Amino acid sequence: MPLIKEIDYGTRKINSKKMVTLKIDGFDVCVPEGTSVMRAAMEAGIQIPKLCSTDTVDAFGSCRLCLVEIEGKKGTPASCTTHVEEGMQVHTQSDQLKGLRRGVMELYISDHPLDCLTCAANGDCELQDMAGAVGLRDVRYGYDGTNHVNQRGASDELNARWAPKDESNPYFTYDPSKCIVCSLCVRACEEVQGTFALTIEGRGFDSRVAASMSEDFFESECVSCGACVEVCPTATLQEKSVIEIGTPEHSVVTTCAYCGVGCAFKAEMRGAELVRMVPYKDGKANHGHSCVKGRFSYGYAAHKDRILNPMVRENVEDPWREVSWDEALSFAANRLQGLQKTYGKESIGVITSSRCTNEETYLVQKLARAVFHNNNTDTCARVCHSPTGYGLRETLGTSAGTQDFDSIEHADVVLVIGANPTDAHPVFASFLKRRMREGAKMIVVDPRRIDLVKSPYVEATHHLALRPGTNVAVVTAMAHVIVSEGLFDETYIRERCDWDEFQDYVEFVSDPKQSPEAVEALTGVLAEQLRSAARLYACGGNAAIYYGLGVTEHSQGSTAVIGLANLAMLTGNIGKQGVGVNPLRGQNNVQGACDMGSFPHQLPGYRHVKFAEVREPYEKLWGVAISDEPGLRIPNMLDAAVEGSFKGIYIQGEDILQSDPDTKHVAAGLAGMECVIVHDLFLNETANYAHVFLPGSTFLEKDGTFTNAERRISPVRKVMMPRSGYADWEVTQLLANVMGADWNYTHPSQIMAEIAATTPSFANVTYELIDKLGSVQWPCTDAAPEGTPVLHVDGIVRGKGRFIRTDYVATDEKSGPRFPLLLTTGRILTQYNVGAQTRRTDNVAWHEEDVLEIHPHDAELRGIKDGDWVKLASRSGETSLRADVTDRVSTGVVYTTFHHPDTHTNVVTTEYSDWATNCPEYKVTAVQVSLSNGPTKWQEHYQKQSARSRRIEAAE
Repeated sequence: MPLIKEIDYGTRKINSKKMVTLKIDGFDVCVPEGTSVMRAAMEAGIQIPKLCSTDTVDAFGSCRLCLVEIEGKKGTPASCTTHVEEGMQVHTQSDQLKGLRRGVMELYISDHPLDCLTCAANGDCELQDMAGAVGLRDVRYGYDGTNHVNQRGASDELNARWAPKDESNPYFTYDPSKCIVCSLCVRACEEVQGTFALTIEGRGFDSRVAASMSEDFFESECVSCGACVEVCPTATLQEKSVIEIGTPEHSVVTTCAYCGVGCAFKAEMRGAELVRMVPYKDGKANHGHSCVKGRFSYGYAAHKDRILNPMVRENVEDPWREVSWDEALSFAANRLQGLQKTYGKESIGVITSSRCTNEETYLVQKLARAVFHNNNTDTCARVCHSPTGYGLRETLGTSAGTQDFDSIEHADVVLVIGANPTDAHPVFASFLKRRMREGAKMIVVDPRRIDLVKSPYVEATHHLALRPGTNVAVVTAMAHVIVSEGLFDETYIRERCDWDEFQDYVEFVSDPKQSPEAVEALTGVLAEQLRSAARLYACGGNAAIYYGLGVTEHSQGSTAVIGLANLAMLTGNIGKQGVGVNPLRGQNNVQGACDMGSFPHQLPGYRHVKFAEVREPYEKLWGVAISDEPGLRIPNMLDAAVEGSFKGIYIQGEDILQSDPDTKHVAAGLAGMECVIVHDLFLNETANYAHVFLPGSTFLEKDGTFTNAERRISPVRKVMMPRSGYADWEVTQLLANVMGADWNYTHPSQIMAEIAATTPSFANVTYELIDKLGSVQWPCTDAAPEGTPVLHVDGIVRGKGRFIRTDYVATDEKSGPRFPLLLTTGRILTQYNVGAQTRRTDNVAWHEEDVLEIHPHDAELRGIKDGDWVKLASRSGETSLRADVTDRVSTGVVYTTFHHPDTHTNVVTTEYSDWATNCPEYKVTAVQVSLSNGPTKWQEHYQKQSARSRRIEAAE
């Protein structure tokens, strides 16, 4: 495919319904009222020269290249800042305009290095293109380059005038000598990203872009989203990859494999080498924006640690032995079949990953049901978001979020609870911050002061800094205020919800023991502040709820989700734009992994295996009988392995030893198995206990689809051939066939066709439809053949919304004299999940280790200073890491991430889990923190064991 060149219309699209007709160069053009003359011309196929305009930021009118003539008006106005008028007659070319544009361009070129032939942006430079567009052939002002000398040894006067190139950022350079001060980067940072990290300093010839309040980009507030690089019309801001590799020559549109936002990117290539990832403007989830991970952190795909050949070993104490694919698959199949023969068909199972495609995940659960003949299939999606599925299904009838991301543009009040969008979902956070700058109010419910609470140019109206584990009490207290003060929407409830169940809920929630005053001591949230937040949510206009793992990863995760749905139904905030209950999925395909039937009790589409009518289509298609008994979840598999009845597992793309709670128990379970098959990119921590390693493929090396947090099914398209020889879906098919199956898929589109044929919500989904529309949101049925952006529009999907009581039940994990602090965990912007991908990129420059955030008061009591080694201990285990003394956390609360295996944070988390789904309670662990001299004995032992387990025999 050739390089995809997207049209830049120069100014933003206007959505006015009133149309205006005008003439441009004699052609009739009809556009929405408020459209700029520049955009109107571009929509008519007439390109007006420009340098300071792009359709992702507001018009600025500084470059003066886009001048036009308008009949009946004096002068030559800038087309980017001039709006169309009915009957207007515009001329984009005349002798006068040509002369003016050439003169302006001469001034730019006179102060710009003319090293075009050796410049990294040669052929991809808007300044170069516009010089040609205006017909500039001569420069009268005699540029000699002295303004831009930045070599060592130059005079102090010259160096003071032009700073040297800033290469501090790992991914892009800043060369002030090539800056034309168009301000595009500054405006992109402000308007698109919302970080305000850049400014223009100096005046006249001395003016230049600079990182605000910092000497360089790396130390600044810059979050490396790439928005500034994307809009720069010269080589002032340039990807280092382009400098090193060269200009790309072809591209493929695909979907990011990091968080649940599901950003669309153009993977731009030179031959078989990836040059850069460019956010795709037509991407429905990201609209041309990106974050540091999606934009720059793809280097792991070519990292030296990748395992490209299958490996086996008889015992985990043995070194790995590289073998052929045939030998590895036969070894795995014989082991698994032998275990079933000895221990029974229930003795083996599978684990799927939220990082894999829908098609791959579908095949893995099919492997369990159609080849292993059991329902022992589970997924990391259950480990993080299964309470979402349960809670929303019970109350609203669907196991997914209600809105698309664009809905945020219509929200007046936003409740963010248990989520940190700026770190975990940065592109959506940019949309959220923009809406806040436009006037939307925000309520943040989080034990930690996340950036949305207060950062430059945005500030939450309320921060309810609750004690970890008390979500249900806080949410129910908000509902108490809404009901007791008569703030609920009775008309909506009578029309769309079950009135009898509502009456029962009112009786429950009106009880004074649910009031903010009654729960203040429990939650740590001041009663009046909680009341004020509840009133704002109920009375502030369109109110939207966005939540994350800080809601679901609790012993009452499902109850908390039910409580949030209750809030939305109480106030009529379901079924239209700007409202809803929306989970922010942590990984790229959490939604898809759930949709595809990866749970042991559900087939694709969230349909229980106990129903014969659900099993029947699969039994007919697959030619096997499917058990009506739910299989084992991951913790059940591990328990059974310790007991001796569960013996073998196939794990695709998941590292349960690092990501799952109570690491020692996970290790004991894996050690008790006789055949652990790890299918992944790297020798991860789980592979320490593996007998077979099957090399995986990155998202760049395969076709398929991901489903993001807004139910958007987006294309994953092969950019390069799989380095290991096979895409992941092919490996699963090979294993199934060696075990006696007869699968004959030749492309993932055939797998999607099978999904569509058997899953009602995917009924009309095809690769052709996805390619045509760019993406599609399920349900995609005959009633909605192009998908459904917003759910519950014509009524609650289950028929009538169901109010359910949300009694607060304290977790069994309690702080006390031995473990007086509460640990909660989360993520950081530059790292992702267990860090297997991001740790193998330059992102480690920002976050090279996990640290423990601790409040200054708690640190002082323990004699801890910033940067000290501290021991973090719970009743499950202990680990050591460095302290970060900060008031971002409250007294009595500590916080850390889980991105680095050196820390192994989950060695301290416990076995407690959600009552309905077994989702682990990562967010509440009673701990003690004390000074340490370095890694614990357990960490040292683990590192030695890990190194021994990763030995690979030299090839003969």
